[in-house]
Amino acid sequence: MPKSDFAVTGFYIYDNGVFEIIRTLKPSGRGELEITDVNNEYIRRGEMGYFVLDGYWSDAGTFGSLLRTGDGGEKYREENDEG
Repeated sequence: MPKSDFAVTGFYIYDNGVFEIIRTLKPSGRGELEITDVNNEYIRRGEMGYFVLDGYWSDAGTFGSLLRTGDGGEKYREENDEG
């Protein structure tokens, strides 16, 4: 049973400290660097944040839709005082 009703959508925004973290990663069993390891390091440092977009969905698979998604997320944060 999942621990919550929430899902990670895969839309991440990192500060420039992410490159320091990436340099410390080791490839997984799949031979790849894993984004989960980046997120876990931010959690370990107490630097991970999130916000819930209630009733908002957008495709972020192209540069244009990624821009619209970011703009929509920022608008949501402003309207809901989550910024």
